[in-house]
Amino acid sequence: MNNETNSIRLWPLLFIINLAVIGIGYVWLMEAGHRQDKVALTVFILFIAVILSLIWLVGFSRLKWRVKFISLNVFLLFIVALVLLFRFDGFSGDLVPRFEWRWQTTSSSVVGPSFAEEIKDGPLTDFPQFLGPNRNAVITSIKLNTDWINHPPELVWKQPIGDGWGSFAVVGNSAITQEQEDEWEKVVCYDLLTGKEKWTHRDKARYYTALGRLGPRATPTIHNEYVYTLGSTGIMNCLNFETGDEIWSTNVFEENNAEKPPWGISCSPLIYDDLVIVSAGGAVAYYKETGDIAWKGHRHRSGYSSPTLLTLAGTEQVVLFDNGLVTSHNPTTGALLWKQSWPAAECVVQPTPLPGDKLLISSAYGIGSKLFQVSRGNLSEEINVNLLWETIQFKVKFSTIIYYHGYLYGLDDGIFACINAENGKRQWKRGRYGHGQTLFISGILLVLTEAGELILLEPNPEKHKEITRFQAITGQTWNNPVLVGNYLLVRNNREAACFRLTTE
Repeated sequence: MNNETNSIRLWPLLFIINLAVIGIGYVWLMEAGHRQDKVALTVFILFIAVILSLIWLVGFSRLKWRVKFISLNVFLLFIVALVLLFRFDGFSGDLVPRFEWRWQTTSSSVVGPSFAEEIKDGPLTDFPQFLGPNRNAVITSIKLNTDWINHPPELVWKQPIGDGWGSFAVVGNSAITQEQEDEWEKVVCYDLLTGKEKWTHRDKARYYTALGRLGPRATPTIHNEYVYTLGSTGIMNCLNFETGDEIWSTNVFEENNAEKPPWGISCSPLIYDDLVIVSAGGAVAYYKETGDIAWKGHRHRSGYSSPTLLTLAGTEQVVLFDNGLVTSHNPTTGALLWKQSWPAAECVVQPTPLPGDKLLISSAYGIGSKLFQVSRGNLSEEINVNLLWETIQFKVKFSTIIYYHGYLYGLDDGIFACINAENGKRQWKRGRYGHGQTLFISGILLVLTEAGELILLEPNPEKHKEITRFQAITGQTWNNPVLVGNYLLVRNNREAACFRLTTE
């Protein structure tokens, strides 16, 4: 008599497993497509494999019904245990589903040693807007001591914070950011030295999707006695810097009959003379004192980048990376100076100027990078834009690209890479830091990883050279770090922290 083991029909199950392994291997070995698609296809293949395995168990395994019943119940208990133990926490920058323990809570407030007297002894370098004083994530005012073994970052304070994906703007001892609390979108001013709240402004607004996550995603801009903010649904505020009182407010997308980008509005306001410039169906300038519209630029669907002020081909201009189009405007009148088409993708990364009137544009999702030459044409007012090179080996999703001594440094689909700016060839690619953010501090690359870890890198075109690392905060971190003097502010959608870094 045949025993039960010999009667089991295993070959369909083995066929399903082998097919899934081959499918996943093909997805990751093929050159076509991009990382996010590969992750989505892998999850889909695993899901189909599980379904087919259950069909095999019930209909084709030849197991006894008692064994089938027990196996199905074990599987269901496993699913129930997962639901009870874990909660869904959105997706990573690579679209990997994230889960966390249901009992996991945001860290409690922690206060380190007080450095108030030391800070008062000397002025700090302000960080008044997105990506710093020059809107390029470059800090030259200090030089870091990179020996974090003997001189690690020293905690000043750490505390919970509301959901949000923007960063801090800092002037003096006031650090201002945007966050979500229930149905209220907030602008909050904290004391840099203690983390204590100074004032809060609230608007009834809320943005949430499973992929885009909850909360505002832009960084405030501080200029003189005012703070300018743009919320995730289009509410732009001008607030009093000292008190948070509203000076004026408008919804820039409703006012300009513009279509909102699907993943929430992440444009950080730009100040130019008496104007504040944003993207709302293309570049729009408001008078910063009154909130009245000064000019409207070329109309086009908004992307996720922020306007930046550059001088190219001897001309000062506001450059904006919108959905599938790069535009340049006269900052005073809004007149279109030039435009350059771009493949349809999520346009997030700030355009990066290079010496010699060159401009680098980059996108993820299989697009890559292109370097353009901006030059004067035969006519005095004409500006030409010509492609110099393009590469698929530098696909930056939403972090900042750093140019240094002829080379480009940034996160290529979550892995740090170095590219030769002369020809676009990759020097190296190493260091899986996820979709984090980067600052360049007097010859040192500081990377805040997607997992909340601080990494110091040497900008070396010959090899990836990691100097040191330090776990700053926990949880998914897409927010830009901020350096004010030698005080580093970091945050994500769960917690914020301030660290004192030692300098040389």
